[in-house]
Amino acid sequence: MKIFNSESSNPMFNDKLLDNLDLVKEEKMTVTGTVNKTLILLLITVVTAFFSWQQMLTIFSMPLLFGIMILGIILVVTGMKNPQYAHIIAPIFAFVEGLLIGVVSAMYASVFEGIVANAALLTFGTLFLMLFVYKSGLIKVTDKFRMVMTMAIGAIGIMYLASWIGGFMGFPMSFLHDSSPLSIGISLVITVVASLTLLLDFDMIEKNVRRGAPKSYEWVGSMALLVTLVWLYLEFLRLLSKLSD
Repeated sequence: MKIFNSESSNPMFNDKLLDNLDLVKEEKMTVTGTVNKTLILLLITVVTAFFSWQQMLTIFSMPLLFGIMILGIILVVTGMKNPQYAHIIAPIFAFVEGLLIGVVSAMYASVFEGIVANAALLTFGTLFLMLFVYKSGLIKVTDKFRMVMTMAIGAIGIMYLASWIGGFMGFPMSFLHDSSPLSIGISLVITVVASLTLLLDFDMIEKNVRRGAPKSYEWVGSMALLVTLVWLYLEFLRLLSKLSD
């Protein structure tokens, strides 16, 4: 019995994961439960971010930052493949993301006054705006929309990967990091894509609730939302820093 749409562009939800679960014995996922767990993860992230910000000067190093990013990716993949353990993996992931956000925020705040507060306000403002857009039906999550978003997210991922590899090899893609009109334009597009990804998260959470997904997927859904919110926050930091130069 398939519960999730196999055409979903959100990798946090997958048909094959649910095919092996006993949906009769397990409690069902709810929107309220997912919201509550998202709030828990956000609280963990914010508290950890505050701690890592305060300790940034003593703990920061590029290898450590890179290691935190890799660990975050591993936790997301593990959560996707093992939703029955998501209640353990999701809080650990929120803790790791808090470390990342705290360090990165401190770096930006040391150069641009007020940028962190502005990025946070824009992130949560966008969250509520996208929720309104989704609930009002201004933008409908169709198969075509999912396909376009999947292609856009994939292209952004490839571009960032190429940028990281180029930076390590001594060939940085400066047009992604400077404050030129091209760079600002690229950041605007990426920020819009990150914002629209929230619609995919809302859609899949709602669909999976209607289809009777196991309660463990509340943690998976909340982790998916946290991934998008962290991405959106970091993109707002990048965009605001370019506009401030």
